[in-house]
Amino acid sequence: MEDDEGRAKQVAARRGVERVREGMRLALGTGSTAAAAVRAIHERFPNGSFDCVSSSRATEDLARTLGISVRPLKSDDRFDLMLDGADEVTPNLDLTKGGGGALLREKLLARLSHEVVIMVDPSKLVDRLGTKAPIPVETVPFARTVLAHRFEHDGYRVRHRLGPDGRPYLTDNGNEILDLTPPRPLDDPAATLATLSGATGVVEVGLFVGLATLAIVGYPDGRVEERTRPA
Repeated sequence: MEDDEGRAKQVAARRGVERVREGMRLALGTGSTAAAAVRAIHERFPNGSFDCVSSSRATEDLARTLGISVRPLKSDDRFDLMLDGADEVTPNLDLTKGGGGALLREKLLARLSHEVVIMVDPSKLVDRLGTKAPIPVETVPFARTVLAHRFEHDGYRVRHRLGPDGRPYLTDNGNEILDLTPPRPLDDPAATLATLSGATGVVEVGLFVGLATLAIVGYPDGRVEERTRPA
């Protein structure tokens, strides 16, 4: 039986997919809620035709098993809509993302999308980033130990992400991830993003500031709340 969190994600995903139209250029995110959205696209448009690019191999594989065509990213790509989840969402629609390991590709696709719709269950809502979820930092493997030492010195609790086999987790880009827990929730996520991104060996940081246009919050009882970024 599906739990409350799973039902809430399904509700949010189905509402997000209501924004999809036949023939759209779609950017597909990564994670359990993004996967629910891909399944909802298939249910709503069983013979639909879309121009899709995925942020991960996992999402690409799921889409193709459902008959949704996915292609590589092109140099001049722009997308009508990106559908994705998040690990944390603030009232300003700033996000922590990367729990699924696809933060670099997700951020690139978000920047190329006219509308970025984030679908979450209510457990992902926070007043400040860093409250519930760590900050994923994708790093070049060669630099990972040096970066871990630096971030620990800066006050973060650092966890080297491992795969199910106990070996270092590798992103689709062949990089490793450090999950950083800040000493306190972030007052200025943009400043934290700039500081972390400036360290040599960092490829991308899972703080998404000013990128989301709409957050859809699904609840287990079927209710849906839509939040837009304050003007």
